[in-house]
Amino acid sequence: MQDVQPLARFQISADDIRRVVSVFYGEVRRHPVLAPVFNAHVEDWPQHEEKIANFWRNAILRERVYDGFPMREHLSRPDVRAEHFPVWLGLFHAVLEREVTAEQALQWGHLADRIGEGFRTGIESIRQPKDEPPKLI
Repeated sequence: MQDVQPLARFQISADDIRRVVSVFYGEVRRHPVLAPVFNAHVEDWPQHEEKIANFWRNAILRERVYDGFPMREHLSRPDVRAEHFPVWLGLFHAVLEREVTAEQALQWGHLADRIGEGFRTGIESIRQPKDEPPKLI
């Protein structure tokens, strides 16, 4: 029996994904808020970019090329805070608008928003003091 790969969420090439990731992290390394956080943890930028490109290839193209636990990675770094995710997403959307078609930017952006919101709320929930009510925004 032939192994059938699920359909991609939308049409984009692996090369386009790698290019977007590379451009994005070039901007992250110069960003006044994000650069210090990323630079504290990323020792090998090409390796990091390859891993993140593989994450997106897995999420978008449904290629099984990513092996990792992104929520755990973010939670294990106390200097990664919930308020970083809207900044990250704003920069990511700006790169998408410049680097891919409008339709690809819209579809990828929606996916990034869902993932980013999951990370943001996960971090807030895990790090919230046990005796405080949940933050809903």
